[in-house]
Amino acid sequence: MLVPAPIREFIRCRLLRPLLRLLRGGVSPRRLAWSLALGIVIGINPSVGLTTLVVVMLAWILGLNQIASQIGAHAVAPIHLLLFIPFIELGVHLFHTRRLPLSRQQIEHLSHHPWGLIRDIWQWEWHALVVWGLIAAVMMPLLALYIRRGLVLLMRRHRTLLR
Repeated sequence: MLVPAPIREFIRCRLLRPLLRLLRGGVSPRRLAWSLALGIVIGINPSVGLTTLVVVMLAWILGLNQIASQIGAHAVAPIHLLLFIPFIELGVHLFHTRRLPLSRQQIEHLSHHPWGLIRDIWQWEWHALVVWGLIAAVMMPLLALYIRRGLVLLMRRHRTLLR
């Protein structure tokens, strides 16, 4: 047992069962895979507080499944937090800008200059979004491909649940 029972049960109840219900409801594995991939890719973007709204709008514009897109976005929330600083650091390196202040002295210095802090935060965020966009453009089709394969296997394994 690599995964503890409570986590396995959470995944089964919160991820697999809703996805099986969508498949049983007539959503194609391809459309479901693209919906999940969209949610996952948007879910790891380095912006804070916009994920749900962006997923709703993009899934609606692209004609994808809203529920699956939200499941994908919320399933990667812990990864979003882990990737936030690396996206900013990659943006700093890509655009050769001032490094992210991580020491107490650097943060205190910026707190005395609020306009400079706001400018720096917007610059770091914009650069991080560019890095994320480049990564997302490559990752979304790959994710959709592998998720579709996984969904087809899931459908074969749980044929009785799909009827």
